[in-house]
Amino acid sequence: MKIKNKSILRNILILSIICIGCLIGGEEVKASTVHSVELPGMTINLQDEATPSDVSGTLQMIFIITIIALAPSILIMMTSFLRIIISLHFIRSAIGTQTMPPNQILIGIALFLTFFVMSPVMTQIKTNALEPYEQGILSQEEAFEKGLLPIKDFMLRQTRDEDIKLFMDIAGQETILDESQILNEMPLHVIIPAFIISELRAGFIIGFMIYIPFIVIDMIVSATLMSMGMMMLPPAMISLPFKILLFVLCDGWNLIIGQLLQTFN
Repeated sequence: MKIKNKSILRNILILSIICIGCLIGGEEVKASTVHSVELPGMTINLQDEATPSDVSGTLQMIFIITIIALAPSILIMMTSFLRIIISLHFIRSAIGTQTMPPNQILIGIALFLTFFVMSPVMTQIKTNALEPYEQGILSQEEAFEKGLLPIKDFMLRQTRDEDIKLFMDIAGQETILDESQILNEMPLHVIIPAFIISELRAGFIIGFMIYIPFIVIDMIVSATLMSMGMMMLPPAMISLPFKILLFVLCDGWNLIIGQLLQTFN
């Protein structure tokens, strides 16, 4: 037993030395690899510019970076995305499937439907603002104002007059009586919040209409189980297959998505 224990200890000692050597060698390889990689340098200088055009170019770059940073908020709050994603979540909740379809799929569907709805607006922005700006016909400020007009027109067509009046009163601004001047004179900081609460209202109305047939199924299943004395059986478990069957037989996705897109007309 002593000889066997000595041989085991010797083997453990040899393996420990090998492992330590591998670790040391690996660290040396990592260190040499890190030292051999040359990283580019980046500096930010605050210096006096010689001409105003240099300052203007810097400010334009900052403006573009700001727009890129705010792009997700613009996509969510100033397009049809808000109403679509609310309606899709109500569909999933009404059927009773907790995670099916997953959030990633719902967001993907909402994004592509948003691109479909907003494609005429994007075309107008490209035709009226982007292409003239690239050709030098419009300045940056003029192109920005021209590009905002289609978006403002879309939001105003989807916004209730009551919501616009609410924010006009809060901002202390007078109501614009001339309808031909509303698009040009209505400030953007009034249109955006009015559009958001109008979209929230429309999304909840659509969600309520979606819930009605599925609530009827739940009530029928619950009454049937109560009459049969099966009070311990969860009604949601029994009604879920019937709600899915109803949704499939009615071609629910085609019906709801089609009617949802018609609301933007």
